[in-house]
Amino acid sequence: MKQKKLSPVAITGIVIGVVALFVAIFGISTYNSLAKQNQTVEAQWSQVENVMQRRADLVPNLVSAVKGSMAHETKVFGSIAKARANYNGASGTKAKANADAELNQSVGTLLNVISEDYPDLKSNSEVSTLMTQLEGSENRISVERKRYIEAVRDYNASVVTFPKNLLANMMGLGQKATFKADPSAYKVPSVDLGE
Repeated sequence: MKQKKLSPVAITGIVIGVVALFVAIFGISTYNSLAKQNQTVEAQWSQVENVMQRRADLVPNLVSAVKGSMAHETKVFGSIAKARANYNGASGTKAKANADAELNQSVGTLLNVISEDYPDLKSNSEVSTLMTQLEGSENRISVERKRYIEAVRDYNASVVTFPKNLLANMMGLGQKATFKADPSAYKVPSVDLGE
């Protein structure tokens, strides 16, 4: 049996076909890789928004709870302070007796509140809870921003390196913007729990 020899045109066609197949496989692989990284970046930003939404939902409710507790305690202790001032400012037996009765009533209210445990005098624990929740929310946001920055870094590194950058430009996949702090973030914030 005699082997058939391939013509130069057939060899050229096979080489072109193999190169085209290699370029197609590389193109599909690169596209899929960039598409997955793009989805990772978008999913990570969605998670950043998720934890920011958690904070936006949580903080006003916590602040309201703290203000409610503080307002109740202010009312109870305010009435005691007023009764004490009235007692100290009273002159004469009858005025002292009336002021003493007012003071006893205010202290009695406080004792009833404490013994009934309703409403609970707990502004210190409420403020502590608020601070813990705020710190936790800010830590969550910081962690998710860091993950987003890392996902963008990996994606952008893929988009700018050769030869992926050629395919990325042809597919319209450009670099993603990384997280940038608001210029006001460079100033130290002040905290005010007053009205």
